[in-house]
Parts: sequence; structure tokens; C-alpha cells
Amino acid sequence: MDNDNTTHVNIIDIKMPFWSMVIFMVKASIAAIPAFIILSFFGSVLFMLLGSLFNGMFIGMGHY
Repeated sequence: MDNDNTTHVNIIDIKMPFWSMVIFMVKASIAAIPAFIILSFFGSVLFMLLGSLFNGMFIGMGHY
């Protein structure tokens, strides 16, 4: 299933006005804040579960 009809595209330049780029970057950074909060929550839950799992493994061995 070789597909020899592929076309390779190289993007050389993007013509975008400066202030449109600034507005885009501000919107992207504002959108990253809720994503960071959600990922931080899931990461803390994961580390809490792993920490309690490994803490339970070592309590019986006399290590605190």
C-alpha cells in the first residue's frame, strides 16, 4: 500500500499583521490559564494516589 502520490509542502512565511499576532498571543496565554489549573488538579490527584500507595508499602517495613 505505498502511496507515491504524496505532496510535500514547506511553509516559508506567514503574512499576519503585528497587532493581530499580539491579540492572538494574548488570547492563547489567557486560554492556557484554565488548562494549567485543570492539569494541575489531575496531577495533584495522581501524585496523591501514588504517594498513598507507596506510603502504605513502606509503613509495614518500619520506614516512615
